[in-house]
Amino acid sequence: MVKTLFLPGASGCAAFWRPVAREAELDGVFLAWPGLGAQPARGDIRSLDDLTRLAASHVTEPVNIVAQSMGGMVAIRLALMFPDLVKRLVLAVTSGGVPVTDLGGSDWRGDYFAAFPNAAVWIADPVPDLSDAMRSIKAPTLLLWGDADPISPVAVGERLASLFPNARLHIFAGADHDLAQTHPEVVAREVRERLKAGE
Repeated sequence: MVKTLFLPGASGCAAFWRPVAREAELDGVFLAWPGLGAQPARGDIRSLDDLTRLAASHVTEPVNIVAQSMGGMVAIRLALMFPDLVKRLVLAVTSGGVPVTDLGGSDWRGDYFAAFPNAAVWIADPVPDLSDAMRSIKAPTLLLWGDADPISPVAVGERLASLFPNARLHIFAGADHDLAQTHPEVVAREVRERLKAGE
């Protein structure tokens, strides 16, 4: 069975995906992001590149990746770094490296730092546009979106669906940016079906 790597968003919390994983009857590796959210900082984690290196240390065999928001940026980078090892992607409400503000996304930084005043400031740094690079990702990709998400609106999911060669977009009515927390049962069903396909 292919290992599943669960990546949180900027909350950094390893437990973020556990309700979905429990509903989907999936086990795997649940990463935390040092220095983000309320997670303790680490001296060697000072950028998104460092988070990517941290996650890459777990890609030593074929993996599926389930990622939330900012974690989706790391997931896409891993899929580009390890095209033969990253077998399937599930990306929830991620920017994915496309210009979110151009697509109607709101600025999340003020609310984030109000909620997590000790979070690393580098999380607010600009991220590169990966639009062209992600066209080379062959891994089957499921995009999960809420139609009430102001941070990463459906237009972002639609843009990503047009860029990935093998992607499907599923939109949850009434769901927001935390859809994996508020809709774990229906999200788990979609995740399970995508990750079990082809086994």
